[in-house]
Amino acid sequence: MNTVRTPQHPYDEKIMPVEGHVQELRKRIIRAVLWWGIASGGAYYYIEDIVRWLTKPAGKVYFLTPTEVFFAYLKLSLWLGFLIALPVLVYEGWAFFAPAFEPNLRKIGRRLVPGGVALFYIGLAFGYILVLPTAMTFFLSFSTPQLAPLFSFGAYLSFLIMFLLPFGIVFELPLIFFFLSCLGIVSASTLRHKRKYFIVFSFIFAGIISPTTDIFTQTMIAIPMLILYEVSIWLLAWQNKKT
Repeated sequence: MNTVRTPQHPYDEKIMPVEGHVQELRKRIIRAVLWWGIASGGAYYYIEDIVRWLTKPAGKVYFLTPTEVFFAYLKLSLWLGFLIALPVLVYEGWAFFAPAFEPNLRKIGRRLVPGGVALFYIGLAFGYILVLPTAMTFFLSFSTPQLAPLFSFGAYLSFLIMFLLPFGIVFELPLIFFFLSCLGIVSASTLRHKRKYFIVFSFIFAGIISPTTDIFTQTMIAIPMLILYEVSIWLLAWQNKKT
């Protein structure tokens, strides 16, 4: 009978049948979905206060169809539930897959996984608090007496999600370099020598993941990437001295 390492605990070295492996996966998926559902329900309970806070950068928003608000509330609740339950979702995924990794990779992952979740949150907060207000001011500056802004709630919510997600992704950069450094693929010296190439790459990457095609938003994504690149160099240099 085929066997695999059991995923019952991320550091368990036991062997279990494939059937047990599938059952464990099923249990973890069910737990993850339950936590996501509970978190989404909690978000929906406070949805009006949350919407009032999220729409501040845009001012007054409108709904254009009878069902728009309901489905926008549902969409927002699911997204917020995902963010709230993210630590649990990541843990369930990590706990299932970790037994397949070598011990040194498990040790690295045990340090990086919580940090990855935290950096994702920080990236979203950075985008909402520091970048979004400036971006909205920039976009609204193009309004004229003949072109007045009128935001649909559903469209604004979609824009907000797609605007903030790239910042959460970009803020994972130090962890990616740290992981590659632990594997011996990159070093602080390597990053210093490749800096000029990364500057070009950052603007290309920002153009790919940016929700809009304007140079302003792309620049607002590229600049944090460059700052985080320098932070990564410092982090790897510090790690090298420590070891």
